Amino acid sequence: MRRKHNFKNLKVWEKSVDLAVKVYQVTTEFPNEEKFGITSQMRRSSVSIPSNIAEGTAKNTSKAVLNSLDISLGESFELEAQAIIAHRVGLLDQKTFDELEGDLSEVQRMIHGFMQTLESNPY
Repeated sequence: MRRKHNFKNLKVWEKSVDLAVKVYQVTTEFPNEEKFGITSQMRRSSVSIPSNIAEGTAKNTSKAVLNSLDISLGESFELEAQAIIAHRVGLLDQKTFDELEGDLSEVQRMIHGFMQTLESNPY
């Protein structure tokens, strides 16, 4: 089996891991009653982003890699929706929300760019 990319060398993977770490840090401030609610949801979504990128790099076809990246992109938008909800209910202050939104936008652009590269240069 041939590996096209080593996920640990991908900037998009590194950025998405940084985002997941930030989500874990931010959600530690959430109330205990949210432990199984939005805290869990945001953490799972954030971890799914780099996990699906890593999984995709083990695939043998561009189509399979693109599918994993598409799932990763979907998870990033799920996390964005959860961050908006957390902000609106007062769990995230404006500064933290803005930082998360910026990081999410960057990761989304990077995933999209990676997808476009694969679509242009399939293997």
